[in-house]
Amino acid sequence: MKEAVRERKPTVLQQAGGVPGLIYASVPSVVFVVAEAVTGLRTATALAVGAGAGIALLRLLRKEPLQPAVSGLVGVAISAFIAYQSGDAKDYFLVGIWGSLVFAVVFFASVLVRWPLVGVIWGAMSGGGQAWRADGSARMGYDVATLALVATFAARFVVQNWLYDLDATGWLAFARIAMGYPLSGVALVVVVWAVRRADRRMALRVSDDGPYVLRE
Repeated sequence: MKEAVRERKPTVLQQAGGVPGLIYASVPSVVFVVAEAVTGLRTATALAVGAGAGIALLRLLRKEPLQPAVSGLVGVAISAFIAYQSGDAKDYFLVGIWGSLVFAVVFFASVLVRWPLVGVIWGAMSGGGQAWRADGSARMGYDVATLALVATFAARFVVQNWLYDLDATGWLAFARIAMGYPLSGVALVVVVWAVRRADRRMALRVSDDGPYVLRE
């Protein structure tokens, strides 16, 4: 029996740059809130974008993954531009707030139409395709994992939109950090469980002796 040797894929945490990457991601928001309180909105937007650009340059020099830094810089630039145009510091967080709502709706809709996005995305990333949809147990696991992400996105929207309405800019920054990667890490536990469950089920379908048909 031939065993396929698979290259080990980096984890989500590694793709984000490890623990330093998680810290870097929170820096522009902290810089923005502190600077806005001390120097005003115009300087705060410039410093936040500058912090994002500085982090991207640092990661480039250290030959660390650039994708999270570049994505973060683009997000910071858009958020800072919106806040600068509106003249209200709390608008810096609008993109994240409404983005969370959009993701919650899209992921929930995918469960309703029986195409849970966690399974669809993992199938595309792993090269395994969408064969998991033929197995009821695997699909249920992906339903649960997708709903865990729905809960994460929905919680971010509800809490941060509430703080936005209260004009609590400082607490908005705290909530954005606290409900970012830490909360995603909790949902990730469910996602990993679903992926492993589906992979085991799919492994039973194709064995050395031929296909094994599972019952739902």
